[in-house]
This record gives sequence, C-alpha cells and structure tokens, in this order.
Amino acid sequence: MKRIDKINYYLDMAEVALERSTCIRRNYGAVIVKNDEIISTGYAGAPRGRKNCCELDSCIREKLNVPKGERYELCRSVHAEQNAIISAERNKMIDSTLFLCGKNHNDGSYVENSNPCALCKRMIINAGIKDIYIRDSKEKYRHIFVSEYIENDESLEGSKGY
Repeated sequence: MKRIDKINYYLDMAEVALERSTCIRRNYGAVIVKNDEIISTGYAGAPRGRKNCCELDSCIREKLNVPKGERYELCRSVHAEQNAIISAERNKMIDSTLFLCGKNHNDGSYVENSNPCALCKRMIINAGIKDIYIRDSKEKYRHIFVSEYIENDESLEGSKGY
C-alpha cells in the first residue's frame, strides 16, 4: 500500500468532517493543523440548538437562487472554517494551516473553485492562520498563502462571490 502524503491526509480528515455538515446545498469540512498536530475541526451547520437545514428540508438561499459566495447573512449555517476557528485557541492557530474540503450536497461532487467566503477570509486572517489547502478533487488541491488575502483585499473593490 502506498503511503499518503501529509496534505492529502489532512484533506481526507476535512472530507470526513464534511460528512457531519447539515447544509442541503454544499457540505464543507475544515481541519486546522500546526506542527503536524490537529488543533481543531469544523463543519458547516446551524448554531448549536437551532434546527438544521437538513431537518427543515429547506434552504432560503437555494429558494432565492442566491449564487455561491453571496448573501451569507441569509444562511442558517456557521461555516466549517468559522466552527474550526471558534473551537481553537488563537495562540495555537498562529502560523497554522487550514485544510478545507467542500462537496455539493445533491451529487457529492467536489465544489469547483471553492474558496472561503469574505467573512471566513477575515476570520482566517485574524486567527493568524498562515496557509490554506483546498481540495479540488481526490488527487488535486490548491495552496493559498493567507498573506494573499491581505494583499489582494477584494472588499476594496466591492466584488461579490468568489
């Protein structure tokens, strides 16, 4: 058996985390790692105690045909990245790496060109996370330096989505 590389090892863990996601649109899982140690995990879902979209069998953003990357204030879910960040101590996240995996709920395909939303980007920056790996397929992924989010501040342009 061929040994899996570390990046795919942690992306596989993020993919397992997304299986807990309660969104009926897109399922995401996140893992934060520092010095080869898992700091925190998270998945997309309604805040604790609130009904999940999968229980309600309803998504307001889906009903309104809101494009991905827009109008997240309507969403019931806390994003996977957000849940991982709020479950970790900031001093442990400084210079850490976030591994992110997203799949479409309806067919289980990987979300194309997946990226953290604008709010998650701001939280990632403030958490002190240094790098992000995003799974594009079972074999392919992208590496993003969080410093790029600081240097290329899309909020100055007023752009929507990702």
